[in-house]
Amino acid sequence: MYKIIRGFFFLMSAEKAHYTTMFIFKYLSKLPFVFNFFQFEDKPTKVDGLIYKNQVGLAAGFDKDGKFLQELYTLNFGFVEIGTVTPKPQSGNPKPRLFRLKKDRALLNRMGFNNEGLKALKSRLVTFRKKERDCSMKIGINIGKNKTTPNENAVDDYVKCYEGLYDFADFFIVNVSSPNTPNLRELQNKNELLKILNALISIRSDREVWKPLYLKIAPDLTLTQLDEIIALQKEISFEGIVATNTTIDRTLLKESNHKIVMELGNGGISGHIILNTSNKIVQYIRKKSNMTIIGVGGIEDANSAKSKLDAGANLLEIYTGFIYSGPGLIKEIGTMN
Repeated sequence: MYKIIRGFFFLMSAEKAHYTTMFIFKYLSKLPFVFNFFQFEDKPTKVDGLIYKNQVGLAAGFDKDGKFLQELYTLNFGFVEIGTVTPKPQSGNPKPRLFRLKKDRALLNRMGFNNEGLKALKSRLVTFRKKERDCSMKIGINIGKNKTTPNENAVDDYVKCYEGLYDFADFFIVNVSSPNTPNLRELQNKNELLKILNALISIRSDREVWKPLYLKIAPDLTLTQLDEIIALQKEISFEGIVATNTTIDRTLLKESNHKIVMELGNGGISGHIILNTSNKIVQYIRKKSNMTIIGVGGIEDANSAKSKLDAGANLLEIYTGFIYSGPGLIKEIGTMN
């Protein structure tokens, strides 16, 4: 059934199909039987003091502005990562900026942190938290910097988002790894990370409620860079890593898609083709550290999810696999042995 529905929406541009699908589901989810259709027996897991009803999360980028929290709750995600949010609204890169690479079951995106900004997201979170006071779905907020903010002032943007949204998140993710904001990945070097993470940890130390803090990294880092991040985590004790973001490595693509992508231009690639790359990074980090790892990249079925857990991930996130495999993927992973 989902393949038929997917075929219809795949006739639209990728970005238009995304919003059309979710707005349709916004109305369908109000039907009384829909909520029960997506439920399955909880398999609670405790990570960094938080109890997750299941290990299946949604990666950042799918719900940038917190517009679909109610619908994602209906789908029975254990947690969602909303954002990336920046202090000021920004339109992102010119359209088209999201493309399907069907032969590789992949996506190419160069969205560029398009979002309505801190104020708009905060307003939606206030409304959702009032309505769902006992929400069993954990909410992580992915924070970034505005495109116009120079890297030397990047810490200010991360601080604004962190302080402004602290009361409404269950945990936070620092995004310095998107390939679609100029020079952003330069912030993955140790000195810049130390500046940003120390500022956030200092703010957290003055709060009554403690919230886990994670760093989202690229799959294109060298082993030396990974070693620096692992050493940094031991030094200042943020909780862990989200591994990994999209890749800029085009060699993973089938030859036909490689030619297409050359024509499409810049952007990060996600989907099943980055599973092995992402898993290797998860495995490398796990061998050298006991930090929390949220594994993302290439998960499209129970087998790929299990491979990520076997590599050392504590929690899982899906995105591209969710689009290609459908909402049944949540239950497939959430109920696997």
